[in-house]
Amino acid sequence: MSAPAPVLPRLRLRVTLAAEGYVRAGHPWVYESSVQEQNRDGEAGELAVIYDRRDRFLAIGLYDPFSPLRLRVLHAGPPVTLDDAWWAAHLDQALQKRGALADASDTDGYRVLNGESDGFGGLVVDRYAQVLVLKIYTAAWFPHLDRILGLLSDRFPDSAMVLRLSRNIQSIAAEEGLSDGQILTGDLPENPVVFYESGLAFEADVLRGQKTGFFLDQRENRQQIEGLAKGRRVLNAFSFSGGFSLYAARGGATEVVSLDISAHALAGAEHNFALNPGLITPHETIQADVFDWLARTRRTFDLVILDPPSLARRETERTGAIRAYGKLAADGIARLAPGGILLSASCSAHVSADEFWDAVRGAAQASGRTWKELGTGRHAPDHHATFAEAEYLKAIYLELG
Repeated sequence: MSAPAPVLPRLRLRVTLAAEGYVRAGHPWVYESSVQEQNRDGEAGELAVIYDRRDRFLAIGLYDPFSPLRLRVLHAGPPVTLDDAWWAAHLDQALQKRGALADASDTDGYRVLNGESDGFGGLVVDRYAQVLVLKIYTAAWFPHLDRILGLLSDRFPDSAMVLRLSRNIQSIAAEEGLSDGQILTGDLPENPVVFYESGLAFEADVLRGQKTGFFLDQRENRQQIEGLAKGRRVLNAFSFSGGFSLYAARGGATEVVSLDISAHALAGAEHNFALNPGLITPHETIQADVFDWLARTRRTFDLVILDPPSLARRETERTGAIRAYGKLAADGIARLAPGGILLSASCSAHVSADEFWDAVRGAAQASGRTWKELGTGRHAPDHHATFAEAEYLKAIYLELG
């Protein structure tokens, strides 16, 4: 008879004074370089406690020895026990913020959990009708996956759940028997999954698509475009699967052009239009590099939408990205007829909102045309950001004379 495995002491960390301050202020990350000492080696997913300089409880979080983000904070403040009741209450608090979306009769696609900003660092959950997609960015969630699935199943009964994995943790996941696109619970009768946003039907490729299958974060900007599109010729550049295009068509655009370098994305846009036969606006797809096409075309439009993928994936690319956003805005403005409207958006976290907005305003000023700013936008309610590094989305609307 073998002896029982020894019970290890709780994993304890001490961090730099600066990191203590960040954690007290609500920042959800502790970097490897900020850990000054720990009582033993830790495994991915262990609950580790941070003690401050006076040996007082500071925070508890998920430990990840494979990541430079060594700890993702779950709770900071007075000590708590992370039991079943705590986890349930933690999830319900996040779900309460989605009340309006969850109750909407015309929308069944939205973000259920937004990672760190909802207190679930490294875990995103998106809903597409009766399918939940869990996107995991840290191996620290693997030991807690059954608990999360159980909590979600209780609140979204009869839903299938699909696992999507950040590329950097897929080899670690394989050792746990997990893989990207794996169906964790329930049945997935078809893929792509059809869901509704503001009464429009869309496809989401939940098994292989980008992110979790669709870009849900632009919902509010799409609604804005619907209200601006009536009687206008619309160009949707970097159109992906046509989200802005469908809203523009429903808003009464006279024609809509979806422009993207990806044939697969454009096919998705056509599929989405086919799902909405009531949209009678002529829809044209053009496969081309947006930067090249805008620079050489002579076509003009009354509404131009520029929503590129991130142009700065790291801090070293920030300066070049700001220049690129200005150039892109200038080329978009050149394609606007008098009285036309430009929507320019950015999802680059390394470019601040003010830097981005100023680049677009600068392009309008340099055009020599009269212009006025109609407004700016940030994160959707279900994609809220509670700390600086999570703030990525920004948009600006300009009208050009």
